[in-house]
Amino acid sequence: MQIDLLQEARRQAEICNACRYCEGYCSVFPALQAERAFSDGDLTQLANLCHNCRGCYYACQYTAPHEFELNLPQALADVRQDSWEEFAFPRAAGKAFQKNGLAIVLATVLGFALLFWAARALAAAGGEGFYAVLSHNAMVAIFMPAFLFPLFSIAIGLRRYWQTVGGAPVRLSHLSGAIGSVANMRNLKGGHGDGCNFEDEDRFTHSRRYAHQAIMYGFLLCFASTSVATLMHYLLDMPAPYGLFSAPKILGLSGGVLLVLGCSKMVWLKLRSDKSLGATNAFGGEIAFTGLLGFVGLSGLLLYAAGGTGWMPGLLVIHLGAVLAFFLLTPFTKMAHGFYRMAALVRDAQRHETV
Repeated sequence: MQIDLLQEARRQAEICNACRYCEGYCSVFPALQAERAFSDGDLTQLANLCHNCRGCYYACQYTAPHEFELNLPQALADVRQDSWEEFAFPRAAGKAFQKNGLAIVLATVLGFALLFWAARALAAAGGEGFYAVLSHNAMVAIFMPAFLFPLFSIAIGLRRYWQTVGGAPVRLSHLSGAIGSVANMRNLKGGHGDGCNFEDEDRFTHSRRYAHQAIMYGFLLCFASTSVATLMHYLLDMPAPYGLFSAPKILGLSGGVLLVLGCSKMVWLKLRSDKSLGATNAFGGEIAFTGLLGFVGLSGLLLYAAGGTGWMPGLLVIHLGAVLAFFLLTPFTKMAHGFYRMAALVRDAQRHETV
């Protein structure tokens, strides 16, 4: 991990610890004020607890032009981003995505779409609906490894993170508190419950919290749609295609709508926000990932609308290319932050238990 980023974060954390004006703003400050000195692991934990709402920056009396020049959101964002790159497996892939995120997303989506189109042209599927374009067995053979690889990669990253922050064995009580915080995005409500001023210093809203929730629940609904369809196919002998009012379609449609709305709102908020308060080198990668996730939802909705029309085969290979790119890039994109944020909240729950 870059020493200069840690040193700057340590300098700012020590000043914040002496001031304590932002004590009730979010989970970061109680955890920060529980320490007298900050190890590299402490700073990594604080960085991953931070949701970058920026309320502390706008309330701080020591920001530039003060000689202290505090910018804690940026300092923690830089450490956080660097930790994700350092913990990623393989590490080189994590660093490459942050430098060339948009190019990598476009190349992988188009490349995988062309491969799916070639597979369609070379082998007749002979099924119904989407399976008339690509067989069920071919989809499983392609997507099963693509689903397992990010799980394996993220598991390695989380193990590295847990060792760095000195995590203890996890109990159910630790998980329940962390899941509750994630479910309602408690740390995005602001210190007084009025929301955060992420995109505008003088305007407190819950917009960013709602956008995060739409993305999270949209993704979970899409995942539930795939899971239910898998159970119906293998356990109930009910292969696709499914009707509009079937469980897979209802879950998938609602999830796709939430993904598109949430990702569109998140991109809009990021473009309006002050880029100097986030990770200095991660803006392009964050926009690329958010755009990819939103495109997965949009292409899925368009695919539903295309039905049995002549547009369906082309839309299917583009959608499958986007989904495959999303899964394979997950450990190296902003998507990984959900796993690290969850781990940080679990570690924070352990800290509360020992206080």
